[in-house]
Amino acid sequence: MANRINLKQLGELLVEMGLITKDQLHHSLEVQKDKGGLIGQVLVDLGYVSEEAIAQAITAQYGFPYLPLENYEIDAEIVKIVPKNVAIQYCLIPVDKIGSNLTIAMANPLNSQAVEDIALLSGLYVQLFVSTAADIKKAIGKYYK
Repeated sequence: MANRINLKQLGELLVEMGLITKDQLHHSLEVQKDKGGLIGQVLVDLGYVSEEAIAQAITAQYGFPYLPLENYEIDAEIVKIVPKNVAIQYCLIPVDKIGSNLTIAMANPLNSQAVEDIALLSGLYVQLFVSTAADIKKAIGKYYK
């Protein structure tokens, strides 16, 4: 249940920032109910907003730093901290670990359920960066063999 509330917050943020209309959000939520998936991805698939715009909106509103993953090298040991199915489910990838801090890049850092799950799973304090879903999916494909 917590998951839906947080996903709705992302949609409301995009409406407030004028990136999508209320009607587009309602339509996206209906599509999400039928097909599942993350609300951000549904909005992108419907052509309502770009992944970059979503990442920039989250960065501007909440101050999460943006991390383009394209030229970022991730250590194979770091990737092992989060199972592939969890990375895919929440559209995230671990990128670094310093002491008891695990740095995660994710498309929707407003999903507190995902953050809690990663913290429980890893036993580490989670720090968040924003990346686009496309960058994260590419990185998942590259690092999870």
